[in-house]
Amino acid sequence: MGNENARDQSSSPGRRLATLARHLSVGDTSLISSRGEAINTAPTAGFHGGSVFANVAQAPEDPILGVTVAYNKDPSPMKVNLGVGAYRTEEGKPLVLNVVKKAEKMLLNNPSRVKEYLPITGLADFNKLSAKLIFGADSRAIQENRVTTVQCLSGTGSLRVGAEFLARHYNKRAIFIPQPTWGNHPKVFTLAGLSVKTYRYYDPKTRGLNFQGLLEDLNMAPSGAIVLLHACAHNPTGVDPTLDQWEQIRRLMRSKSLLPFFDSAYQGFASGNLDADAQSVRMFVADGGECLMAQSYAKNMGLYGERVGALSIVCESADVAVKVESQLKLVIRPMYSNPPIHGASIVATILKDSSVDKAYVFLCFLREMYREWTIELKAMANRIISMRQQLFNALSARGTPGDWSHIIKQIGMFTFTGLNKEQVSFMTREYHIYMTSDGRISMAGLNTKTIPHLADAIHAAVNRIK
Repeated sequence: MGNENARDQSSSPGRRLATLARHLSVGDTSLISSRGEAINTAPTAGFHGGSVFANVAQAPEDPILGVTVAYNKDPSPMKVNLGVGAYRTEEGKPLVLNVVKKAEKMLLNNPSRVKEYLPITGLADFNKLSAKLIFGADSRAIQENRVTTVQCLSGTGSLRVGAEFLARHYNKRAIFIPQPTWGNHPKVFTLAGLSVKTYRYYDPKTRGLNFQGLLEDLNMAPSGAIVLLHACAHNPTGVDPTLDQWEQIRRLMRSKSLLPFFDSAYQGFASGNLDADAQSVRMFVADGGECLMAQSYAKNMGLYGERVGALSIVCESADVAVKVESQLKLVIRPMYSNPPIHGASIVATILKDSSVDKAYVFLCFLREMYREWTIELKAMANRIISMRQQLFNALSARGTPGDWSHIIKQIGMFTFTGLNKEQVSFMTREYHIYMTSDGRISMAGLNTKTIPHLADAIHAAVNRIK
């Protein structure tokens, strides 16, 4: 018993801490290992002051998200944030769709729901319904099992997974992106290992599409190169090709074996019609060729913080699609293992129809939810269209120099105003209006109360600063 007590005391936490304290006293920078060897305790990270990360440079704010950071610091009651890419109500508040609330309530009241991990590829119903939404219920590619879809972390995650897959398995590294494009595109593709090139898209003189430049640049692209295409509501310009122009783009790309990689962040949110906003994509899929599609439900369902998206790859055959999916799993597994369940379940609940549930009463309810979503989606799109018209009218009433018709010709959440950096800085400094330095404004951030203030600011900026 005496020996056991001695062992207990010698191995007690207090005794061990006292021993450790002696070794860590000033002037003693070593510990003794179990083999009697000295262990150097020289600091590696701030032990006696100073960090191994001390030389890390302060990174600049993200050019888009940084607008909100600056806005939040401004105490002015007149401030307006037109930088954020998120829908706001007429009262300037974030919106949770009623149909989303209903779907969440259904999920909450379902006693069979659990919080288990999803498969690497995500929620199966979500994937099937997402492909159907963008490619169409009658898509031959879907019917022939030539489409593989994986759930990803919203649009950004879908782009990144697709880019990583291409960097590993496609024989070309060059990806051509429109100039300008969403600020995150070049970062996502570069970090995935692709070589980013640009093609002409926007004409600052007409504030419209530089279609001839676009065709010339794609015609000069090397055969087989990847081409990023905005499915609708081009960000940041709001300028889209016409259907005839899309057809010319499709023919040129297929003739040169260019690989389309679509980014669809605004389906239904641009025109208010889900099918109309998917026409460009369906043109390419209908010709039997291959393509990639990144989808996001941030805007059209208001699920910004849920990070819900999908990557679909349309393949030449069902056999190829199976192999592609197997490799997508190998991309996803070490990246984030598997996607979250809640947001995808909301989307699947809203999109479900007779193809996934044959209970008549439940089916009718689900169809009603889908119909309610399309109504709410149309209402959001219409409010943005109304804001465009009201801003155009306000500038016209003030006699603001220049042609501002591009505001009502452009489509979607954003307007490329044509304002330069100096004018943007003036509006921020004098009128507390926040936007990205390239003059892009979020039409969804406007309301009838803030439009006169914005029109006054634009009028002053273009008159005082050239």
